[in-house]
Amino acid sequence: MQNLDSTFAALADSTRRAILMRLAKQDLTVMELAKPFKMSQPAISRHLKVLEEAGLISTTIRAQERPRRLETAPLKKATDWIEKYRQIWEKRYQSLDGLLEELKTMQTIGDE
Repeated sequence: MQNLDSTFAALADSTRRAILMRLAKQDLTVMELAKPFKMSQPAISRHLKVLEEAGLISTTIRAQERPRRLETAPLKKATDWIEKYRQIWEKRYQSLDGLLEELKTMQTIGDE
């Protein structure tokens, strides 16, 4: 559960979500990641540290560069967790729909 907590905590920040969206397209260095953001490179590095500690990104070594790469396993675990609850709520809504239909039928019969 702790991994799930760190995943959701990392995803709670819009800058970190934007970083992940960019990394979904390609691996990028810190400088490349920092370009579209109006914040310092150290601030971006702090965001990257949170993402790395959550297991959402990893660092590779390519010559003198250290590009960041998206790691999808934690996102899959979060999606699976959300999906379980979506299914539970879907079943509850279906039960409510059935009950509403039954009430409508009873009301129609009572009106006759």
